[in-house]
Amino acid sequence: MQRAYTASILVATSVCASSAFAVDYLGAEQARALLFPTAAQWQDKRFALSPQQLQTVAKLAGVPARSAAWALSQALDDKGKYLGSVVVDQVIGKFELITYAVGIDANGAVTGIEILSYRESHGGEIRLPAWRKQFTGKTLAQPIKVGDDIALISGATLSCSHVTDGVRRIVGVLATLREGGLLPSAGTT
Repeated sequence: MQRAYTASILVATSVCASSAFAVDYLGAEQARALLFPTAAQWQDKRFALSPQQLQTVAKLAGVPARSAAWALSQALDDKGKYLGSVVVDQVIGKFELITYAVGIDANGAVTGIEILSYRESHGGEIRLPAWRKQFTGKTLAQPIKVGDDIALISGATLSCSHVTDGVRRIVGVLATLREGGLLPSAGTT
């Protein structure tokens, strides 16, 4: 009886301890402002990808779209010109979710990524500007893969890989929406 009680206390303690590492760094609005600092206004949009569009994303990005439903915030300048979009997404690190935001300009290039929440006990180095900066300017023309054009951080292998896959997925989703005429192209309102 005593062993069962002790075991349940240890399990409860380890579950609580793992969530003690959760850190919220930014909100979605703060990330939007960092990713598109010249945006004067924002429009939130929701899209449901068709089965054919889901296949297109998988083909373009090399990873499945994971969901048909996508929400994004469109950045507009003071004249209503489309600058790009920000998508907030989550991926699993090793055990816990990582919440991040990706900015994609009107031409399909990454403007940057921001880590909003990190819940793992190790690997928080993916928040470092030097690692995140590797994504800036990337399009589907580049691999956007750990080991190819994105460096791996020792101790953050899964976090690096999963966030990188997530960024590539988002680039693919927005390219699919743009090709389908659902997103404005560069310079349009």
